[in-house]
Amino acid sequence: MIGPVKRALIPVIVAAGLIAAVIAARTLSPAPAWHVEAVQPLESPAATAGSAQPQLSTQSDRLLISWVEIINADATLKVAERTATGWSEARRVASGRDWFVNWADVPSVVRLADGSLAAHWLKESASSQYAYDVRLSFSKDDGRTWSEPVSPHHDGTPTEHGFVSLFQAPGSAGLGLVWLDGREMKAAKPDEEPSGSMGLRAAVFDPQGTQVSETAIDDRVCECCPTASALTAEGPIVAFRDRSQDEIRDIYVSRLVDGRWSDPAAVHADNWQINACPVNGPALSASGRDVAIAWFSVAEDQGHAFVAFSSDAGRTFAFPVRVDDVSALGRVDVELLPDRSAVVSWIETAGQRSELRIRRVDRSAQRSESMSVAGITANRSSGYPRMARRGDELVFAWTDTEAVGSRVRTATARLTQVKR
Repeated sequence: MIGPVKRALIPVIVAAGLIAAVIAARTLSPAPAWHVEAVQPLESPAATAGSAQPQLSTQSDRLLISWVEIINADATLKVAERTATGWSEARRVASGRDWFVNWADVPSVVRLADGSLAAHWLKESASSQYAYDVRLSFSKDDGRTWSEPVSPHHDGTPTEHGFVSLFQAPGSAGLGLVWLDGREMKAAKPDEEPSGSMGLRAAVFDPQGTQVSETAIDDRVCECCPTASALTAEGPIVAFRDRSQDEIRDIYVSRLVDGRWSDPAAVHADNWQINACPVNGPALSASGRDVAIAWFSVAEDQGHAFVAFSSDAGRTFAFPVRVDDVSALGRVDVELLPDRSAVVSWIETAGQRSELRIRRVDRSAQRSESMSVAGITANRSSGYPRMARRGDELVFAWTDTEAVGSRVRTATARLTQVKR
């Protein structure tokens, strides 16, 4: 027989159990997935004739666009910020007639954690076609004024230094960057292509703009594929196209751990053997310990774009998921969403058409229908399209070459949550 005290406890225990069950059910309920709405045109801050080479970067929910304008022989790097009412007024970063301007090796501007800005561009260092240096400048007043430019490399060789990725350095440091460094590459004549091995190097600058380190990461990489970087909860990760002695050019990553760059490791063994540079680099996105990487590869003479996920800050990656529909030209980008899925962009080629397209891929390898952002020419003049996330929107930027004179175009797509 149950006494009065125990009988009184039964409703309390049952009620507590029901509450616990409700809490557990809510906990086990799938979190909402994120959906990409239709792409809408967005007035570009760089739509003047002669604009090209856009870059997008974000720090928290602040998004910057940078681009190059060429008028006559003068190249100018400009920057604007995405705001609640549109783009801010464009500001000039730097100009020059001795710049190295290239469709794939593109200048950039990033915002650092302390609110300051860092910019890079490329300056010719000799008469050779492949002789140019990286130049860096900093702004403490939101781009109104810029410091005297400096270089992160000090070898003094008239060789290629470019394909830069800027990132927030860990700890109290300011700017980190990686670049392709050709100090070991030599040309017999000024008009000949150099031979030797291209390396990948890194440097860190403190918040005052003083260089505190320069380090070699890999001594043999693909000569002209863009690099990528992202900041995880465990520190920076960089991605690049490696080059083996057998001309296998797969995508590799290295992580900055306790002040040292890890040994480069392959994301996946594509085993793409090509005795030339495909000029097609990877893209990275990170949030906490989650990382998404996208890249281009060729198998059986067919180009495809892929994405792979990591849950351990880039130590290991899951099996890649193909994202293109028929065939890809590559030139990928990737952005993680709050539900740990990713949106990938690439240039799709099918028949006589080429388009900038996007697709959401989740960690179970489920793919949404692909979506067109814009028609885009498949030649080099269209450059690398860019994509970045700012809160609940995706922003796109690309170079339109179909009008008279190139122009940077922009578009946006709203991100909404849907129940699974």
